[in-house]
Amino acid sequence: MSYLLLSIVVFLLLVALMGIKIVPQSQVYVIEQFGKYVKTLGAGLNFVVPILNRVAARVSILERQLEPQQISVITKDNVEIQLTTAVFFRITDAAKSVYRITDINAAVMTTVTSIVRSTGGQMEFDDVQAKRDYINDRIKDSLTEACGVWGIEITRTEILDVQVDPATRSAMQQQLNAERERRAAVTKAEGDRQAQQLKADGELYTAQKQAEARRVLAEADAFATTTVGKAIQENGQAAVDFEILKQQIHGISELAQSPNAKLIVIPSDITRTLGSLTVLMETLRQK
Repeated sequence: MSYLLLSIVVFLLLVALMGIKIVPQSQVYVIEQFGKYVKTLGAGLNFVVPILNRVAARVSILERQLEPQQISVITKDNVEIQLTTAVFFRITDAAKSVYRITDINAAVMTTVTSIVRSTGGQMEFDDVQAKRDYINDRIKDSLTEACGVWGIEITRTEILDVQVDPATRSAMQQQLNAERERRAAVTKAEGDRQAQQLKADGELYTAQKQAEARRVLAEADAFATTTVGKAIQENGQAAVDFEILKQQIHGISELAQSPNAKLIVIPSDITRTLGSLTVLMETLRQK
């Protein structure tokens, strides 16, 4: 009798232990009763009805990443490219992920392929290169809407690489080289234009200064002429003789300063001119 009682106690203890479920932090348990979904157990200590309830699935709720996949896309301007994408997601409703889809990863990858091709087909190649963030957001939003029925949340999508076929790459390289040459030609032309502008400004500045110098010289000559005319008007023939003698002396001075002049012979009338100049100056002073 004691053995039977002990066996019953052990059996009840085992049954009680079967009703205790300790769920790890990174998982949830899907519980069924007679093959029908009952509830989902969260992390920690949980109790179920022994024998009647069973754990149908242990589902990880950690964020997971799909293997990067290459997707062939034809852009709006008929360029065939290969987009390498990566998708990150996590399960938010374990029951849906168990009962509504058989292979979550395959389903998400198929959906990604469809959305990427649709999005890339609406854009030109240059936009695909320049607007990766926009494409990532479009893929994430479309995936979130499509995958919501499976109980998963799309946390992040990435366009890892954009590749083109060799022929297209060669054409793009030629276009890039042509653009570089065009920019170099424009830069050179702009430099030449600026150099010519600076040269023209310099020549204009020189011409202005020369014109200003000629104007000053002309004003000086005009002033001298006016002064001589006034002196002639006031002093008569004496002023005329003085101006003539001054010009003769100036000519002798320049001749004497010439580097080729080694011996200067002055005519006797010139020496008389020098003497007359002294007398003339005295005469003008007296007047």
